[in-house]
Amino acid sequence: MRTTQRISVRDLVEFLLRSGDLDRRQSSGRRDAQAMQAGSRIHRKLQKQMGSDYQAEVTLKYQILLEDIPVSVEGRADGIWTDKRGEEPLIVIDEIKGTYRDLSRMEAPVEVHLAQAKCYAYIYGQQRGQMRMGVRMIYADLETEELRYFEETYTMEELSGWFRDLMAEYGKWVSFESLWQERRAESLKKLIFPFDYREGQKDLAVSVYRTIARKKRLFIQAPTGVGKTLSVLFPALKAMGEGLASRIFYLTARTITRTVAVDALDLLRQQGMELKTVVLTAKEKLCVCEKPECDPDHCPRAKGHFDRINQAVYELWTTGPDACTREVILESAERYKVCPFELSLDLAVWVDTLICDYNYVFDPNVSLKRFFADGVREDYLFLIDEAHNLVERGREMYSVSLEKEAFLQMKRLLRGKREGLTKALDGCNRYLLTLKRECESGFQILPQVGGFELQLQRLSAELDKYLEQPVPEEIREQVMEFYFSVWNFLGICDRLDDNYVIYTDFSEEGHFWLHLFCVRPAENLCQCLDCGTATIFFSATLLPVNYYKDLLTGNLEDYAVYAKSPFDPANRLLLVGTDVSSRYSRRGAPEYERMARYIHETVTVKTGNYLVFAPSYQVMEQVADRCVAYEDMECIRQESGMAEEEREAFLKEFEKERNHSLVGFCVMGGIFSEGIDLTEDRLIGALIIGTGLPQVCREREIVKEYFDKKGMDGFAYAYQYPGMNKVLQAAGRVIRTEADRGMILLMDDRFATISYQRLFPREWEQHAYCQVDSLAGQLQEFWLKY
Repeated sequence: MRTTQRISVRDLVEFLLRSGDLDRRQSSGRRDAQAMQAGSRIHRKLQKQMGSDYQAEVTLKYQILLEDIPVSVEGRADGIWTDKRGEEPLIVIDEIKGTYRDLSRMEAPVEVHLAQAKCYAYIYGQQRGQMRMGVRMIYADLETEELRYFEETYTMEELSGWFRDLMAEYGKWVSFESLWQERRAESLKKLIFPFDYREGQKDLAVSVYRTIARKKRLFIQAPTGVGKTLSVLFPALKAMGEGLASRIFYLTARTITRTVAVDALDLLRQQGMELKTVVLTAKEKLCVCEKPECDPDHCPRAKGHFDRINQAVYELWTTGPDACTREVILESAERYKVCPFELSLDLAVWVDTLICDYNYVFDPNVSLKRFFADGVREDYLFLIDEAHNLVERGREMYSVSLEKEAFLQMKRLLRGKREGLTKALDGCNRYLLTLKRECESGFQILPQVGGFELQLQRLSAELDKYLEQPVPEEIREQVMEFYFSVWNFLGICDRLDDNYVIYTDFSEEGHFWLHLFCVRPAENLCQCLDCGTATIFFSATLLPVNYYKDLLTGNLEDYAVYAKSPFDPANRLLLVGTDVSSRYSRRGAPEYERMARYIHETVTVKTGNYLVFAPSYQVMEQVADRCVAYEDMECIRQESGMAEEEREAFLKEFEKERNHSLVGFCVMGGIFSEGIDLTEDRLIGALIIGTGLPQVCREREIVKEYFDKKGMDGFAYAYQYPGMNKVLQAAGRVIRTEADRGMILLMDDRFATISYQRLFPREWEQHAYCQVDSLAGQLQEFWLKY
C-alpha cells in the first residue's frame, strides 16, 4: 500500500489556481500573508459573535485516489452555520480573511480565497449528503475591524465538477512524486561511500547518521582534509533512503562551498543515485533585466508569469536534469518566458535537496515561506556548512535599524498624497525626536521600544492603503524601500526578548538611529531549526564548541564531535613569534619593520608561494610597503571591494612558475581567508599577523557588556573567539591534501599565552616558538626534510 500523500486545502488552491502577472509592486500581497497569520484575534472575535449554533474551526478531511495514490486533502473551515432565511435551510461555510487592504476597493473575493471555501463546501456537503452549499467570504480590516461580505450558493453538482477538475490537475503531480520517491529510496539504499574512508571519516559519518536517527543536533569540528562535505552528505542521504527524512537543506555562506556540495552529489550520481537537487541563486544573479523589478511594466517575463510557471516547473522537475544549477534554471526560464528566480523557488518545493545560502532558511525577509511559514515540524534535515559564519550572519538577519531622517524625507516626498499617511509619518518622527533629545551622550540603551511600535503600526497600515494604487514611477523605489524598512522593523519588534539590546545613536553624518540589535541569535535560529528533525553544524573552526552551541542553539547538551585530522603533523611546521605583536600600543615603524623582516626571512629560506594575513588594510599596507624594498620576492595585495575577475586574477598568480617567492598580502576574515584551495606547491606557507581581534566598535562593546552582565567572559565572546576563528581559517589555507607541505607562522606574542593556547585545535599541539633571529634556522631544519 502506497503512503498517503497529504496536502492542505490552502496549499492546493494557491498552487493550482494561481494565474496572471508577477507584480511585486503591490506590497499588500506580502502584507496580507502576514495579516493571515496575525488575524487570529479577529477570527476569534467574529466567531464568538455568531451565536451558540455556530461551529468554529471545523477540521475537514477528504480521501481521494489519484492515479492509484491515496491523497488526503485537509483543512479547517473558519466557520459552519445554517442559514434559515430562505425557504429551505442552507448550510454555509465561512472563510474569514484579515487584511490591511482598503475594503471599499474590493469588488469580488480573491479567487484562491474563494476556492479554499469551495473546497470546504464540497468536502462537507459530500460527507453530509447535501444538495447545495453556501459560501460566505468575510474580509476584516485588521486596523478598523470593518467587515466586507461576499456570499454565493452552489449546487453539489457544480461543486463536484469543479473539485473533480481541480484534483485531476493535481493528480499528475502526485503520480510523478510518488514514483520518484520510490526510485529515490531504492537508489539511496544501494549507495556506497565512493572512496576508502580516511582516518576518522567513518566515525564522523556514523555520528551524523546517529544524530539524524535520534532527531538531534550535532556540532562537528573537522579539520581540513577530513572530507567534511561527503562525510555529512553521505549518511544524510542514507537516512533519507530509509525514510528518516523527506528533504535535505544544504546551507552555505559562500558560493564556493555550494559548488563543493554540487560536485559531491554529482560524484554519488555516478553510482546510479537518483536525487533531484536545485541550487538557489540570488535574484540579482538570475534576473534577465539590468535591475530586478518584478512587474509587467519593467520585466517582459512578469506578464502572464503565473499562467506559464506551473508548466515550466513540471517539465523541469519531471524531464530536466537531476541537478538544477543556475545554468539549467536560466535555460528553462528562457524557454517558458518566466522569472528564473521564481522558477527556482517553485521547483524547490518538489526536489529532494536544496543547496542554498543560510538566508533561505533563517532570514525572516528571505526565508522559503513554502516550507517554514506555518512553523510546523517536518522531517527536514539541515546540513550547515561553515557553521562558524552563522553567528554573525544570524545577528545581521535578526537585527534592524531605522533612521529618523528617513521619516522626514518620506514626509516631504508624500506631502499631500494622503492625510492619514502624513499624520502617521509625523507621529513617528516626533517620537524619534523625543528619543534624539534624550540621547545626550550620543548613545543610549533603551529598556523597550515603547509607544514607537504602535506609531509604526499605524504608519504601516497607512502605507498599505496608499500602495493599493500604483505609485508614481519617480518615487516608487524610494517608497517601497521605506515601506519594507518599516515592515522589517515591526517584524523584529515581535521577536524582542532578553536576547536583544535596544539602543539609539548618531551616525558619522549626524543622523539619528534606533537599533534593535540581536546579540544572541540562538532562539531565533532555533525557531527555524525546529521546523526540521535534525541539524548538523560543521566547520573546520568551531572552537570553543560551547561558544557556538550557546549562540546557535542555546543548548549545551547538543552533541559534538571532534574529527581527527588525517594528515601527518610532521608535514606542517607551526611557529609562534614571541618578539612581535600587533597590539595597538606597539604598532609603529619598528614593529612593521620587524614583521617585514619575519616575512623576508621566511620566503628566503624556501622559495615558493606564501600568504600573509593582516588584521586590517592599514596594517597590511604598512607591512607590504616595507616588503617591496626586498628585491628577491614579489608582492601582490588584496584590494578592497575586489570584483570576481580581480579575485580570480589574484589567485592565478599562485599558479605561475617563478624563480623567486611570491607573497600575497590579504586581510584576515576577508575573501581569501576561507573557501580557497591552493594545494601542493601553489601555497607553502601562511604568515598571520595578530590575533584577529575585531575592531572595537559600539556593537562589539554591547556584546561584551551583555555577556559580562550574565557572568560570562564578555571579552572572549565579543573579541577573542571571533578573532581566533579568523586565525584558524587563515591557517587552514596551507595543508589541504596529503601531498601538501607547509609552514604557519603566528606573529604575535599573545599566542604564547595560556588564554590563546587553550583555543588551539588538537592538531596544533605540536608547535614551537621563535624570534626573528632564530627563525631561519628553524625553517631550514623543517624544509631540509623535503
